[in-house]
Amino acid sequence: MKKKGIGLGLSYYGIGYGNGFPDISRSVVRLLPDGKIGIYSGVTEVGQGAKTAMIQIGAETLKVNMEDILLVNEDTSRMPDSGTAAATRQTYNTGNAIKIGCENLREKLFEKAKVELGLNSTAGLSLGNGEVFLSFFPQKRISFKELSEIYKDENIIEAEGEFVGQTTESDPETGQGAPYWPYTFNAVAVEVEVDTNTGIVSLLRASFAQDAGRAVNPNLLEGQMDGGFAMGLGYALFEDIKLENGVIKNNKFSKYLIPTAMDMIDVDKIIVEDPEGTSPYGAKGIGEPVLIPIAPAILNAIYDAVGVRITELPATPEKLMKALREDKEK
Repeated sequence: MKKKGIGLGLSYYGIGYGNGFPDISRSVVRLLPDGKIGIYSGVTEVGQGAKTAMIQIGAETLKVNMEDILLVNEDTSRMPDSGTAAATRQTYNTGNAIKIGCENLREKLFEKAKVELGLNSTAGLSLGNGEVFLSFFPQKRISFKELSEIYKDENIIEAEGEFVGQTTESDPETGQGAPYWPYTFNAVAVEVEVDTNTGIVSLLRASFAQDAGRAVNPNLLEGQMDGGFAMGLGYALFEDIKLENGVIKNNKFSKYLIPTAMDMIDVDKIIVEDPEGTSPYGAKGIGEPVLIPIAPAILNAIYDAVGVRITELPATPEKLMKALREDKEK
């Protein structure tokens, strides 16, 4: 017999190292000889789309095309440290450091343009299309390339940016405090079908809502949601290392099963945008949070379908059949 059930999973996640631990990101932003912008920061790319997001933040701040940004992020001889690609912190922490560095460079560009354009202040200066111009008299303008030719070698135009995440250590006695800021939130609903004759669980449909603050790149964000869902699916139903007396029995992929494209379904993805005031353009990280609610939602759906609660992952057919037999014998 096949039975259907629906389950919900909710989670919240504190961004960054937290609990008062120093959480620092740095950047150096430089006007390059060809008029393009160099951003130097240790924002590590592990597949989450950090390179694209950081370039987008820099391009938005300096009003240039993404193609005009050179990101140097994996050369420790040329870039400042920005912490690890962990704790869902890079978009928030390092994105802020890059935004601040670009804002500081903008002010330096204004100062140099004031001199070259013969102005008496930087009031009214704006950026656009790789140029500095006077907003109320746009004939007064100078390009980044022209500035790079004037200010080169020892007079290179560059600025630094630094951002420190705001956390406080929790009281060890009471547990009270504000260990993380900001938080991101999500919710997922899944419908499953459970075959009570075999213990096989099939996913039928799913809806996944993720708070992103503001989506810097919606396509990358949806990709992370799909990836998190697939990881959670594997955690819930497939992946079992089978540790016995300290020995891993499922020590190869022929035994350690992971979800494939055949096991995934098309997830209805909902991006919730509620901009965070301390974030770069309101954006918050979502790297790890997209995994958290998936397994609880699947287990709740199994319970809704057949009335037994699985408390040990993964919920393999063998475990589910055993739970059903024990429940029947009660």
